Amino acid sequence: MIVLKQKQLDWILGKLDAARKVVVLGCGSCATVCFAGGEREVEELCCSLQLAARDRAGDTEFEGLVCKRVCDWEFVAPVAETLRSADAVVSLACGAGANLVAEKLEGVRLIPGVDTSFLGSNVGPDAWSEMCAACGNCVIDQTFGICPIARCAKSLLNGPCGGSDKGKCEVGEDVDCAWAKIVERAKALGRLSDLERVIPPKDWSTARDGGQRSLKRSDLRLGRLCAEDLDEV
Repeated sequence: MIVLKQKQLDWILGKLDAARKVVVLGCGSCATVCFAGGEREVEELCCSLQLAARDRAGDTEFEGLVCKRVCDWEFVAPVAETLRSADAVVSLACGAGANLVAEKLEGVRLIPGVDTSFLGSNVGPDAWSEMCAACGNCVIDQTFGICPIARCAKSLLNGPCGGSDKGKCEVGEDVDCAWAKIVERAKALGRLSDLERVIPPKDWSTARDGGQRSLKRSDLRLGRLCAEDLDEV
């Protein structure tokens, strides 16, 4: 999932300046799961902004909306006119959703109400941990299900480094050494000898280093066209 963290109230309020109608847009997917932008958070932020803005000149109207997925325009389109009528939209969706809304509604002023932190997993009732760097060229088949790009501080493909001590990384006592965990997993599977082979240099062109990424599936388009033809029969 995409892990998000809500920005400070004062920061958000400071970006609204002369806005008189503000829509707080939440997301029913990742933002809801990590308690950063679901229905409860949207309602709480609207109330907090309303109270914080009470001393400003003029009245500011705050309205909360939650779409199932803000990163999919199909779910945002039904409320597009409401968003267009606002002086500002505070997005509690991930950066992908916020960018999509800003692109589709060019005349709308969009303010990010959250920071998009990382791709991670829920590791406790109140904790998330980064598990994937979305580099576009997965190698965890060679590292026994543990991503060395995201979970090693140095993104080493052939570790561990000299800074590892007793299973912990040199960047902090509470940070596990990814390669120590990889070795432990290899031992548990009886495949420690697999780590003797060298993992070749990575093709970073599939990661962010290659510029803005996109994915097109011609097979999905073909399938949709065929379905439309059948509907017409």
